[in-house]
Amino acid sequence: MISTGRRSVLRTVALTVATGAIGLASAVKPTAAAAKSALVPAGATHLDALMKRLAQAPRRRDFKTVPMILDHPEQWDHEALTEVLSYQPAAKQAWDNTDIAGPWLNMMRNALNTQIWSFKHPDFLAVSVTHGTADLALYDQTIWDKYQLTNLAGDEFKTNTLIIERKETAADAANYEDPTGPFSSDDTSIPALMRRGVVFMSCHNAIWEQAAALIKIGLNPDKLSHAALAAELTNHLVDGVVLIPGAGGTLLELQQVGFHYA
Repeated sequence: MISTGRRSVLRTVALTVATGAIGLASAVKPTAAAAKSALVPAGATHLDALMKRLAQAPRRRDFKTVPMILDHPEQWDHEALTEVLSYQPAAKQAWDNTDIAGPWLNMMRNALNTQIWSFKHPDFLAVSVTHGTADLALYDQTIWDKYQLTNLAGDEFKTNTLIIERKETAADAANYEDPTGPFSSDDTSIPALMRRGVVFMSCHNAIWEQAAALIKIGLNPDKLSHAALAAELTNHLVDGVVLIPGAGGTLLELQQVGFHYA
């Protein structure tokens, strides 16, 4: 649990930074991730409130260039990150996800189901601290097409199938035993998990390294600089993703406020 002093400091920092723009070429806009109905269980009052706050927290997605090392909160989604760090319920887990082809989405789904319905923690919060090739799953299809990201993701991913929700019909959050419903392996997708309150964080360091890899293999059609290409990738993170300065360092911040490492 975060102490009152720690919580106060976090919110003060967020307010101070939000009112002190540093002139970066970036647009700040709320996310529309909450447009679809949430799939939170009955009694998840804290999680539901967090989802609403995160939906209103701005995301910066109009960068022209970005530095190698982010050194100011205005360069990442600090308001959204602060909301997550301030989350009070003790049942919360930070997943260190690195492999796009691994079982990471399914493992988080299983953790959600077990925490919520087996151990009766409806406010359980799962956070994906995403880097490595897993971070490629957080880009929209437009950027996948432009930069042929299958070359980085592997032949299994000709397109970004992980951002496609497989169950478009309205689901009943109380019907969690449906073997083909949104709580089953039939809909292990990023949008479905987002509707359940999972927070996906994208590592800036991974974005910077992916930009370098694209330049190295000649997939840079606009001949952008490293800093500009990394900015373009950042601007195409899917709706609702939280941009963080780095996965390893942010995992430590999450652990310090009570998130359990997975």
